[in-house]
Formats: sequence, C-alpha cells, structure tokens
Amino acid sequence: MNNLDSIYRNRREKLYDYLNETNLSAAVFEDSEERRDVAVRYLTGHPSDAVLVLLADRTSILIPWDENLAALKAHADKVVPYTEYGRSNTLAVSKTLEQFKGNSNPHVAISPFTSHLLYEKYVAELKGWTVECKENSIHQKVESLRAIKDDYEIECTRKACKITDGMTEQIIRYLSKGTFKTESDVALYVEKELRAHGCEKTSFDTLAAGPQRSFAIHAFPGYTNGSWGTEGLSILDYGVCYEGYASDCTITVARGKLSAQQEKLLELVQKAADECLKLYTPDHCIREAVKKADEIFAEEGLSMPHGLGHGTGLEIHEAPFVSKRTDEQMKFMPGNIITLEPGLYDAKLGGTRLENDVLITPQGNEVLTNSKIFRL
Repeated sequence: MNNLDSIYRNRREKLYDYLNETNLSAAVFEDSEERRDVAVRYLTGHPSDAVLVLLADRTSILIPWDENLAALKAHADKVVPYTEYGRSNTLAVSKTLEQFKGNSNPHVAISPFTSHLLYEKYVAELKGWTVECKENSIHQKVESLRAIKDDYEIECTRKACKITDGMTEQIIRYLSKGTFKTESDVALYVEKELRAHGCEKTSFDTLAAGPQRSFAIHAFPGYTNGSWGTEGLSILDYGVCYEGYASDCTITVARGKLSAQQEKLLELVQKAADECLKLYTPDHCIREAVKKADEIFAEEGLSMPHGLGHGTGLEIHEAPFVSKRTDEQMKFMPGNIITLEPGLYDAKLGGTRLENDVLITPQGNEVLTNSKIFRL
C-alpha cells in the first residue's frame, strides 16, 4: 500500500465506523455534472464524474465515467467502469448492492441534495432496500471531516499558497515596470502561470477590479480590458488549485495620491486583519473574530457587507464559516484552514480587501499566504 492508498483508506475507515454505528449498510456518493460532490475525490482521489459506494463490510467500489483517468488517480478497493451499467447511476448502485451480504433490512444513504425525481428512481431500483435521503447523515459527516485537514491536505494547501505568493510578487513587479496595465493582463497571467507550476486551475474565476470597479465585493464581470493598478484602489482576488486544494487571497493595490477617506479605508482594513488574526486560535470562538471586525469598522460608522472568512480545501468555500451565522459556541479547531478577509467598499472611493489563508494550529495559527496592501 503506497502513501496515497493509506491516506484515502484512513479517511474511508472513519465512514465505515459511522455506517456501523448508525446501522447503515451502505452509502452512495455521486459526482456528476448534475450533482457535484467533492466527497468522491476526498475519499478516493478520483477528480470527477463517478459514483462511489461504501459498504459497511469496509469495502469501497468506485464507478467512474473515465476508466483511464481512474487508473491513474483512483484509490478504491474495486473500480468498475460506468459503461458496464449503461451509464445509469441507479442501475450501477443497484447492481453493486446486490453483492452486499448485509442484514435482513438493509439501509442505504444517498445525498440529502438528491432531487425528488432521482430519489424515486432509487427507491424503484433498489428493491428490498430502505433508501435514506436526509440531513445530518453520513454526507454531513464527510463535510465535518473535511473541515479538519490532515497532513496531506495541509501539504497540498501550502504548495498552492506558495505558488500564489510567487505569482503575487511577480504581478507587483510587472505592474511596477508598466508591463501590466489592464485587468485582463493580470488575470490572463494568472491563468497561464499557474499551469506552469503544476496547478490544475484557478480556485474560482479571477476577480481583477481596477479603480473604476473596485467598489464591488465581487466585480462583474470578473475582469475586463479596463485599467488595473492605476491611480486609486485596485483589487485582485484569486487563487489556484494544487492537487485539488485551493488557495484564496486578495490584494489591494493603492497607487498615487489618495484622499483622506481612501486612506481611512486602507487603515481600517489593515487594522481589522491584524486584530482579528490574534483571535484565529483554538482558544477563541469563531464569532469573537467577527465581532472584533464589526467593532473596528463601526467606530467609523462603517460595516463590512460580507463574512470575515471561510474554510478552503477541495472547495473554495467550505466549513467552517467565519460569519454572524456561525454557531456562537463554535471554536476554531487545529487543522482548520480559513481565510481572513476584511474589506470595505464605496461607490465613489473604490474598495479594499485584504485576504490571507490561515492554518489553525494547536498553539495558535500560521498565515500561509503573504497578501498585502501594496502601495505604488
């Protein structure tokens, strides 16, 4: 068994325990164009388009659309091509479960996000099985496991962040030299450069907003041929995926002579980033950091129109979320990788956001990226 085999098997073992503790005979995870679920990749390494069946007897069966890709990437006990089942997910699951020698009243869990029509197809196909489709199931168990990164996930995220930092440094150099002049210049550089460093894609569509558009939390469209990094406030929000794991950072470029009001926006965002970072530790409840940011902005009669942060991983937004909606008792946990991204936006002044990725450690935290407010 190689290291990756061991990593994925260890993750599945926690779910086998859950199946047996909850008297479930099997669980189905689907990743397709209609129903994306990164749990398939989390549990097998297969990047997309497959059905995964976990059995309580501690067996995993992967049913991929692309069997050649699965041969390169997948880690499962058994791999059966989707084409053997006429490209029918319900038939594939039915035939897979026929081999299960479980109890007299077998139960199978499918995603709580399954449509009612598909649920009815499962019920019709899986005769003799009780099909569970509910919240607080094994699918939510996977989400809770993903919130605490293992060593491999941390290693991949570190790599993504290191690549991102290198690109940010180069972007500022090119901007200073006059090589980059437009939003498209910087966004297309990101697309090209990340692949040169072995990344899969951007973590999300790059947001490059020059002084005329930086007032938007998420500029629409993501970038244009308009100026970027010129006099005023410009924002670049981007990230890369390395082996599936995302970085997410935002820099502000402050160029030329700014008004006192613009300087105040920068000052407040930097202060919020510095003060809230002190609260990103296992000793603090998540809502404490949110409250601190709100207090800093409220002193100047301002408020932040979005959450303070979110987990990153195989998805760009995943648990835990640093917002007012988070449970008051929830604390930061060692192994969380969470963004810290205070921001302020004004239709006339422009906007500023400062975002870094933070690993929560037993002793406190480690900032994985080196995003800044750059002054030119």
